[in-house]
Amino acid sequence: MFNTVVKIGGFDHIQPVYIGENHPVAIQTMWKEKLVPSDLEGERGEALVRRISRLADIGCALLRFAAPDMESAETLGRLASMVSMPLVADIHFDYNIACRCLDFPIAKIRINPGNIGVKENTAKVLEKADAKGVPVRIGLNAGSLPPDLRQKAGAAGIGEIDRVDALVQAVERELAIFEEFHFNNVLVSAKASSTGETVRVNRILKKRLQSAVPLHVGVTEAGPLVAGVVRNTAALYTLLSEGVGDTVRVSLSDSVENEVIAAREIINAVAESRGERSQGVSIVSCPRCGRNSFDTHAFTEKWLPALYSCKKPVTVAVMGCVVNGPGEAKHADIGVTGAGGKTLLFRYGKIIKTIDSEDADREFAALLKEYMK
Repeated sequence: MFNTVVKIGGFDHIQPVYIGENHPVAIQTMWKEKLVPSDLEGERGEALVRRISRLADIGCALLRFAAPDMESAETLGRLASMVSMPLVADIHFDYNIACRCLDFPIAKIRINPGNIGVKENTAKVLEKADAKGVPVRIGLNAGSLPPDLRQKAGAAGIGEIDRVDALVQAVERELAIFEEFHFNNVLVSAKASSTGETVRVNRILKKRLQSAVPLHVGVTEAGPLVAGVVRNTAALYTLLSEGVGDTVRVSLSDSVENEVIAAREIINAVAESRGERSQGVSIVSCPRCGRNSFDTHAFTEKWLPALYSCKKPVTVAVMGCVVNGPGEAKHADIGVTGAGGKTLLFRYGKIIKTIDSEDADREFAALLKEYMK
């Protein structure tokens, strides 16, 4: 039997994250650059630790790093001792790298059965992970299936079986190995760059596994910011609305911060569709037009980090003119809008202060602080 709830971290100084059953959907992202030893030194190291702390503030629960070689594994291990967020090692090809990562306070290992090699390689990782109490994610991608299943699916997913069937078979095959070696601390993911395939494979896994194994869901190689957000939203909103998915990553050719923010917005959209209030901040802002007397784009961009760090539920409106100001945003808890040469601050559609535009940041900060009390 596998664990229906997986605990990630919670040892040494690492914060615990619980995934599965009735726990909130956990958001994760993946670091965009190769980690090298100099990244941890001096001011660069301090800046890296601060950035990881800010990721936690805006809602990131897990941060994954590629570990393509031993130097990367050891550097990641050192970083894990410097931060409280659970760090995940992403391993392809060489099981020895996964075993080396487990010498450090790394909170989770991801391996890809399509390229990790023979069963004995997986067994060695599982033995050490079990001794350390570290969970392992079976991470399958449509583009890196085990060789025999890749051949059956065909280069274009047209063969004896399609890619969805191949992914499901690969997951079931690997879970059988984990079960053979009595390793219960496991998560599963099966991703494709196609939204349709991503939805289909995860629906099948949810049904077959009967929630016995937590599912990590996401669209792989989803593309740049706009295209990637659209594709991820189409797949993840569908799955999460059906109760499929325990942890998510929005894969984007963009910043880790935008991956986290996009994931938060998708999760909140699902909550709102159920009549629940969003967690943290919900930002309402007008697109701006020729009537604007307030730069909503610049103001919103400047305030994003602080707003997404809010722990108390709050709806914030940033509006460009009196046409779409307090009236259209009267549902917002607090808001700011342009009005000629002035700026209006309001709560629930009621204007509470008229200020000079150059004072907007200072006055808005005071309004937000007051609301957060």
